[in-house]
Amino acid sequence: MSTQKTCYTQIKRIFDIFFSFIGLAILSPVFIIIGLAVYLDDPHGSPVFFQSRIGKDGKPFTMYKFRTMVKGAEEMKPDMQKLNEMDGPVFKIKKDPRMTHLGSYLRRTGLDELPQLFNILRGDMSFVGPRPPLPEEVTCYSEYQKQRLSVLPGLTCTWQIMPNRNDISFYDWVEMDLDYIAHRSVLLDLKVICKTPMAMIHKGGR
Repeated sequence: MSTQKTCYTQIKRIFDIFFSFIGLAILSPVFIIIGLAVYLDDPHGSPVFFQSRIGKDGKPFTMYKFRTMVKGAEEMKPDMQKLNEMDGPVFKIKKDPRMTHLGSYLRRTGLDELPQLFNILRGDMSFVGPRPPLPEEVTCYSEYQKQRLSVLPGLTCTWQIMPNRNDISFYDWVEMDLDYIAHRSVLLDLKVICKTPMAMIHKGGR
């Protein structure tokens, strides 16, 4: 690794630790409110959803999210494949019938992703990087596509700030991730971070 990339990696980690810690401290009341709201909306399950994802260099880790679906949603997934609206190994449905009432709002606003600040603090993720895929998705990757696993996955990415991101093919999504990896810098990370809130407001999560 070049001296420039080493310096960037160190700055990025310091940034991640500092701002994830600050974010967790400031948003702790929000965590409590959302967690309680998730439980009241659907008490059949934990307010926080724990899911295995694949991180840097193909290493698995447990990713945290506020639960947005009914209990047992993962077991229902095979029956939902015919409704998948994405190509490639990615599974996404705009109006997923497994979604709870509150879950739909959390997805649209991106609030369901807030617990990933813990993942960032732990070093599993970074603020910016390719979104962490599911293990079953990675088994379908080509060697070329596996290059997106060469850096820490992120809370946000260049795909996430695109106005038409849900219409972007998986293959173009990979190209965007690889372009980010090739040109990643502190300035590019800050640009993606600054654009993320408005992208979530105007487009909503899915």
